[in-house]
Amino acid sequence: MLDIFDRIKENPGPLGQFADYGEGYFIFPRLEGPIGPRMQFQGREVIFWSANDYLGMCNHPEVLEADAKAAAEFGMFYPMGARAMSGETEQHLQLERELADFVQKESAYLLNFGYQGMVSTIDALVGRNDVIVYDVDSHACIVDGVRLHAGKRFTYRHNDIASLEKNLERATKVAEENGGGILVITEGVFGMRGQQGKLKEICELKSKYQFRLLVDDAHGFGTLGETGAGAGEEQGCQDQIDVYFSTFAKSMAGFGAFIAGDKEIIRYLKFNLRSQIFAKSLTMPMVIGGLKRLQLLRTRPEIKAKLWENTNKLQSGLKERGFNIGDTNTCVTPVMMQGSPVEATLLVKDLRENYGIFTSVVAYPVIPKGMILLRLIPTASHTDSEINETLAAFEAIHDKLVGGHYKDQEQKLLAEQGLSFKEI
Repeated sequence: MLDIFDRIKENPGPLGQFADYGEGYFIFPRLEGPIGPRMQFQGREVIFWSANDYLGMCNHPEVLEADAKAAAEFGMFYPMGARAMSGETEQHLQLERELADFVQKESAYLLNFGYQGMVSTIDALVGRNDVIVYDVDSHACIVDGVRLHAGKRFTYRHNDIASLEKNLERATKVAEENGGGILVITEGVFGMRGQQGKLKEICELKSKYQFRLLVDDAHGFGTLGETGAGAGEEQGCQDQIDVYFSTFAKSMAGFGAFIAGDKEIIRYLKFNLRSQIFAKSLTMPMVIGGLKRLQLLRTRPEIKAKLWENTNKLQSGLKERGFNIGDTNTCVTPVMMQGSPVEATLLVKDLRENYGIFTSVVAYPVIPKGMILLRLIPTASHTDSEINETLAAFEAIHDKLVGGHYKDQEQKLLAEQGLSFKEI
């Protein structure tokens, strides 16, 4: 019989094997100072491209004032209890009404955390006889929610409508045999490479197949659509999204999330989401602060306009310099290069220490082997100077990568430190 701790010690996992080499720098990096375009990292100032603070709400004076006043009046714990027991307040209900109106739905329900909220939403929407069909590139919270499902589930190729239709045909057969239904799950914006989910095309399939649609619009809420109501509004199909989900952790610069849809369905979810019934209510500072953030979203369109001005400058500058940013049609800006995972870490270290640029890096197995992806998240707070500095730095590190500079460093590093990493 195996001791499960022995297995853990033997195989620390895909990321865990890099802990000694990268913890505190590449993994779990520690940044200091107010969240904004410039922060402190290991004693030096860096231009920061890894916050999802799209609209610059983190340090907006009206947001800071609302948060501080709510914390002073209620403390950080109020209301003390789950919504179903003792955590319901008029402010919670007000924020739900205003969110529903903003995303053009009948009703909304607050969630204390986005990740567990999505997991629980999927769990509550489907039963054993139902079938889930979801995009293969879906976020981990969707994948974990699907794992709870006791019935059949199928993935379709990323943003591939023909593949989705093929799997809907399979799902329809199973659902008809079992007497169940079909739930399709996708994202409004895929946060790694920045493509919008093909929501309009998916909704058009409703005329041919019977299914309900759940959309995770974490990166679309506040950034897409005429009013900022998200990818569904952007694509003209918001009314056909059956359950709309978004988080407060990005455009709203906070924590928590919400779901929205028809009144009857949201009421059902309110009474059946285990992650909310058995967990503490969203705290009052976030609720009152959320009302202020939503007010700014509704009444200050120039903030979103500035975000897109900066996004277009950054993305056009990268493309003009020959960088591959894929087919992003959102603010998420991926820069794709060729190289190994160790080359990726060396390149990022060079960017941070010699050029003062902090950005997220992704390598295999998250993306295909041999690829390096640097993800930049522009915000409304970035300046032209910061964009230009970043573009110049990217030109420099790209020339080094192509010239073999990081490959030479990789071999030297592995030899000097006696490092070896398992093929994943």
